[in-house]
Amino acid sequence: MAVDYTVIVVYLAGMLAMGWWGMRRAKSKSEFLVAGRRLGPWMYSGTMVAIVLGGASTIGGVGLGYKYGLSGAWMVFTIGLGLLALSVFFSARIARLKVYTVSEMLDLRYGGRAGVISGVVMWAYTLMLAVTSTIAYATIFDVLFDLPRTVAIVLGGAIVVAYSTLGGMWSITLTDMVQFVVKTIGVLILLLPIAVIKAGGFAEMKAQLPTEYFAPLGIGGETIFTYVLIYTFGMLIGQDIWQRVFTARTDKVAKWGGTVAGTYCLVYALAGAVIGTAAKVLYPKLPSADDAFATIVKDELPMGVRGLVLAAALAAVMSTSSGALIACATVANNDIWSRLRGLATGNGGEEHDEVKGNRLFILLMGVATIVIAIALNDVVQALTVAYNLLVGGLLVPILGGLLWRRGTVQGALAGVTVGGLSVIGLMWAYGILANEPVYYGLLASLAAYVIVSLATRPTDAAVLANWRARLAGQDPEAAEGGEADETPETVPAAPTG
Repeated sequence: MAVDYTVIVVYLAGMLAMGWWGMRRAKSKSEFLVAGRRLGPWMYSGTMVAIVLGGASTIGGVGLGYKYGLSGAWMVFTIGLGLLALSVFFSARIARLKVYTVSEMLDLRYGGRAGVISGVVMWAYTLMLAVTSTIAYATIFDVLFDLPRTVAIVLGGAIVVAYSTLGGMWSITLTDMVQFVVKTIGVLILLLPIAVIKAGGFAEMKAQLPTEYFAPLGIGGETIFTYVLIYTFGMLIGQDIWQRVFTARTDKVAKWGGTVAGTYCLVYALAGAVIGTAAKVLYPKLPSADDAFATIVKDELPMGVRGLVLAAALAAVMSTSSGALIACATVANNDIWSRLRGLATGNGGEEHDEVKGNRLFILLMGVATIVIAIALNDVVQALTVAYNLLVGGLLVPILGGLLWRRGTVQGALAGVTVGGLSVIGLMWAYGILANEPVYYGLLASLAAYVIVSLATRPTDAAVLANWRARLAGQDPEAAEGGEADETPETVPAAPTG
C-alpha cells in the first residue's frame, strides 16, 4: 500500500499547490467567482464534467449497477441529459447575461425583489450539496487510511476549503482539470476494463446474473421518471452548474463545451453501471451496494493502479464539493448578505474588498459544511431534501422567466414560496424519500406562478427591453472592464475550435 499512499499524498499536495497558484490569479471579483469569464472549450468541458460527476455519480453509480445491473446507469445518465439540455437550449443565453448568480438573473428578468427569497432556497440547496459531498470523504479515507469518520471529514473538507478559499474559481478550475484527467484514467481507462476481465467478460456476467440485470428499464419506470424530474431538471437551474456556465469565454464555448461534457457523462454513466455489474459477479453478497466500488478497487487492482483509482474517487468527491462550496458562498454573500445590508450586487466596492469578502464567505461556509457533515449521517436524505427544494421551488420561476414573456415578479415569488413550502410540507407528510413531494410541489409551483402572473400587471416594458438586450449580449457588465475579451498571459488560452 505504500505506493498507493504515495499517489494519494502527491495528489492532495498538488490540489493545495494549485490553490496557492490560483490565489495569484484571483485579483478581482470576476476572477475569483467566475475565473474572469475566460475559459475556452477544453477547460470549460473538463471543469463542467468535474462538477456534475461527483461521489454520488462514481461510488453511487457503481452501487446502483451492483444492485440493478445496466439500468443502474439511469441516475448518472439523466444528469448527462440535463447537462445536454442546458448546453444546447439555455447556456448561450445564460452566459451572455454576465451575472454571478441565478438570483441576479431572476432580478434582471422580473425587475428585482425576487432575489432574496430565491437566494435562500438556492443557498439551502448548495449547502446540502456541499455537506453530502463532504460526508463522502469518510468512505474514501476509511478505505485509504482506516481513519475515524470525523477525522476523515475534517481532513478532506479542510483541503477543499483551503484551495477554494485561496484562489476561488481559478483554483477550483485548475484542480477540476486535474480531477477530470484522473477520473478519466482511473475509472474509464483502468477500472472499467479490469473489472470486466476479472468478472470473466460479458458472456460470463450474463451467465452468472439474472436477465433483469441487462434490461434497460430494470430499475423501474417510476424511478427513471423521478431521476429525470430531479436530476435532469436540477441540472438546468442549479447555482453550482450556472456558475460554471458563467466562466465560459463566449456563448459558443458554453454551448459546445457543455455538449461535450454532457456526452461524456452518458459514457461515464454506462461505465459505472458495468463496473457495478461486474462487482456483483465477483462479490454477490456485499452488505451494502455502495461498498462495491471500494471493494473491487481494494481487492482486484494491482498496487499503484489501486492508488490512482482511489484518487479518481477522491477527485470526484472533491470536484463536486468545491463547486458546491463556492456556489454556496457566492449565494450567501451576493444574494443574501449584501442584499440584506442594502449593498449593490455588482462591483460596488473596491475589487480587493470584493475578493476578501467572497474569500471570507467561502471559509465560513466551508467550516459550516464540515460541522454539519460531522453531525449528519444520512447522505441520501440530505441530497433528496436539497434537490426537492431546488426543483420544487425554483424550476418554474427560472424556466418561466426564460421561456414565458407574461411571467411577473409576483408570479415568480408565488412560485418559489408555494413550491418550496409545498415540498417541505409534503416531505413531512409522505417522508423525505417519497416521490410525491417533488411531483406535487412542482405542480403547486406551476399553478401559483401562472395564476398570479396572469392576475398581476405584466412586467414593465423597460425591464423586458433590458432583459432582451442582456440576453443578446448587448449590455455587458461595465465593471467587467472588458475582462471577458482578455486572455491572461500566464494561462494558455484553450483552443476555440
